Amino acid sequence: MTARAEPAHPPLLAVEDLAKTFTLHLKGGARLPAVAGLSFMVGAGECVALGGPSGAGKSSVLKMIYGAYRIANGSVRIADGAGFAEMAGAAPRLVLRLRHERMAHVSQFLRVIPRVSALDIVAAPLRAAGTDDREAKARAGAMLARLNLPERLWGLPPATFSGGEQQRVNVARGFLGAQKLLLLDEPTASLDAENRAVVVELIRERRREGCAILGIFHDAETRAAVADRTVHMAAAPAPDQTGTT
Repeated sequence: MTARAEPAHPPLLAVEDLAKTFTLHLKGGARLPAVAGLSFMVGAGECVALGGPSGAGKSSVLKMIYGAYRIANGSVRIADGAGFAEMAGAAPRLVLRLRHERMAHVSQFLRVIPRVSALDIVAAPLRAAGTDDREAKARAGAMLARLNLPERLWGLPPATFSGGEQQRVNVARGFLGAQKLLLLDEPTASLDAENRAVVVELIRERRREGCAILGIFHDAETRAAVADRTVHMAAAPAPDQTGTT
């Protein structure tokens, strides 16, 4: 159970009594609680870190907010125009619109269509927002250059890249859009010190632009450099065997 943390600025994300339990069908239907009673808000221009031990459900929280995991109990509200959109029980069309217009997600792993070039992957959100192809590719190239990805790699599919190179493509795509809510799942994983510093500066820039950022930062130095506060999550309890059949 985590007490509500109030943002210093108008909230762009409000999480209330969020809960998630996984059913382990290969274990006779045992139920594994992942998140329970989590409440917090993130305001415009603020970076909030999710803290806690491995297995506490931090990545699951980001996936529920993004709509990749169903919300079992509780509420996730995302600022949408003059009001808020509720992610719990949201129709697929609403989830897709909110991803396109309101929030971006940098995951731990890059998942892309095979044979699509790194430049096209990074430029895709801009093209989807109406930017013409030439400008979208120019801005994508500038972001990749800022993250020190060699230009010789831009025309290649990232499946051929190292883990660190793939993560730079992932970060470039997530930070290039205009969404005001950024969900970051270990954005500096696999990055060297030089590129971690670039990501820190990108986060600071987006905060100055009024973005709300919720992130998981296992690197303590990065977390200290970017986060205003931390929402601490306890370790998940052991699986409940009482519901097995």
